[in-house]
Amino acid sequence: MKIASISKFRKDIKRYIDEIDQDQEPLVVTRGDNVSVVVIPLNTFNSYSETEYLLRSPANARRLLKSVENARAGKVEAHELIEE
Repeated sequence: MKIASISKFRKDIKRYIDEIDQDQEPLVVTRGDNVSVVVIPLNTFNSYSETEYLLRSPANARRLLKSVENARAGKVEAHELIEE
């Protein structure tokens, strides 16, 4: 994970944002008062938000985790797509 001070980030913000976009890697921006933030691509943030939403309900989280477990164990079925 990349780290930059707030002064370096402010000085060269375009380059940092271009790198974040190109690498799809987060950047930790630090300040002298022990406050830090993470800059991430929007699609990564949206993915985290979607995952948090889907796992918010304990019942839904159990269903999803069971589905992942079944898929990893090869317990899957192929189906034809229905096109309208």
